[in-house]
Order: sequence, then C-alpha cells, then structure tokens
Amino acid sequence: MPAATGMQYELTATTPAGAARATITEVAAGLRAYSVGGTDLVETFPVTEQPPMAAGIVLVPWPNRIRDGVWNRGGTSRQLALTEPARHNAIHGLLRFTPYHELDFSGSSVSLGATVFPQSGYPFHLKTAVTYALGATGLSVTHIVHNAGHTDAPVAIGAHPYLKIGDVPTGDLVLRVAAATHIDVDERMNPIGESPVAGTPHDLRAGVRVDLLTLDDGFADVDVTDSPAGLRGEHSLTAPDGRSVTLWGDENMRYVQVYTPRTFPVQSVPGAEPVRGLAVAIEPMTAAANAFNSGAGLRWLKPGESWTVRWGIRPAGFTA
Repeated sequence: MPAATGMQYELTATTPAGAARATITEVAAGLRAYSVGGTDLVETFPVTEQPPMAAGIVLVPWPNRIRDGVWNRGGTSRQLALTEPARHNAIHGLLRFTPYHELDFSGSSVSLGATVFPQSGYPFHLKTAVTYALGATGLSVTHIVHNAGHTDAPVAIGAHPYLKIGDVPTGDLVLRVAAATHIDVDERMNPIGESPVAGTPHDLRAGVRVDLLTLDDGFADVDVTDSPAGLRGEHSLTAPDGRSVTLWGDENMRYVQVYTPRTFPVQSVPGAEPVRGLAVAIEPMTAAANAFNSGAGLRWLKPGESWTVRWGIRPAGFTA
C-alpha cells in the first residue's frame, strides 16, 4: 500500500549497542521511527497512516499555537488559517502536510528541503532544509531557514517527537524537564503568563514518573548544560534499569512543550496493531506559543539571512 507520508528514507548506523535505524518521511520531514539495538526510542505509526497527534513532524515557521490565528505588527493585522478549529487557533506552522524534496541522501543521513511561499496570514518567502544524521552516539537534527524574500520575516522552529524506551511501559519511565519556568495558559492553551516551577507540581527537574503526570504544558528558561557545546537543556526519560533517552537542543532551543496523551495509538510490538495508550512528546522549540504576538523567542530574519538550529536524541546505557 502507498505510504501516507510519501517517500520513507531509511537510515542506518553502527553503535556499541547494536544497529541504529531511523525512518524519515517525505511529508513534513518527519521522524517516523528511531531504534537502537531493536529497541524503539520514539513512537512510530503505520506507513499507511498520517502522523498521529503530529508525531515526529517539523514545526516551521512557528511551533505550538497562535491565538485565533491572528497576529499584528506595525498596526497591520494578519489572519492565518485556523488549523486547530476546536480551540480557534493556528497550530504547528505551515509545513505539516507539505512534501519535502531530497537534497542529499546517504546510508546514515538525509537532507530534505521545502519552501514556505507567501500566503494568507504569512506574506513571507522562506527556503527551509532539515538534515537528520544517525551516528554512534545518537540522532542529530539540523534545521536551516533562509529568508528568500524582500522584507524581514518572523520565524520560529520546533519539532514534535514522542520519546519512549520500547521494552519498558511508558508509565514506568521517569521524565526530567530541564526548565525553570512554566508557561501558564488559558482554557484554549494560549499563554497568559509565566510562573517559576520551584515548589510546584510543574517542577520536573528532579524527575517524576510519567504515569503520575497529565501534561500539555510549555516551559521557558530551559537550562544551559555544562557541556563544551553549551547545549540549551537536556530533557530525558529514564527506565528503572538506568537506561535513558535524552532530547537535547542547541542554544536556540529556549523553550519546550511536554505532552502526555493517554490516547496515542501506541505500537507496543513492531508491526502489531496500535492500541490507545500513554505517550510522551518532548517538543524542543525556539519560541513560545503565540510568539508572533508576544515576541517570546521569535526571530526576525533579514532578507538573505539564514538561521541554523540543532537538536537531537541521545540514548545511554544500552548494550548490544
């Protein structure tokens, strides 16, 4: 049967824990699968299906939501399509259902490109590219956005992977989120303020079991790590036996959204029929929800300017 997400780019690499494999989709340049030594590290979905709950997709030129799909600059109001009609918001950017074109493909990496053409609510012209590279220490993802237009363009970047350790029930994993501030929202999931996480149930810096959490929450003030690369935060899931999977971001990834739906179509066994269950999305973002209005993390690219943003997934404790 034909793939609902177009061409499937299969990446492989050798690691100390066994073969690493990843599948990247033509539509939305999405991460459909990633495993090491036969253990799934992200939630996958059948090749005949669209990504459930935005699983694995690229979020450009904005992640998360824009309230009412309306944003203003210099007294000019612009209206985006309401792609979250139940909450009357525009959500997850403009490339969710766009087929990317191949720029480069090898056994362990693929680069895909897509254009954001000027359109209703977003009269700007962007050239975008994303590269997935699979290696011995994990999966790295590099985004490049280039302003091909003649005016400054507002841009933010995000991604929507659902992490897991496939042979452990997701509820038994411990979630750590390296962020000091919670983004408070209204009933339509739009920001209304910020509050420190210290002393609140939103303080996930020390780790909380996933089955104790019900989240669709954004966080700001993502910690900078002590690594030589100066990464902006390392958010992780850890199994009882000490194995972990960590999502890291570069200095641009100042925000993160964490989502724990109970109705994700989980494939507990590869190839088996999905069943509805608990999943964990850890979404790195360069900007907060509604950034086109608040400016929180929003980047304005000048004509001819390019911006590079990186994040990735790193497993630890796995053995062959």
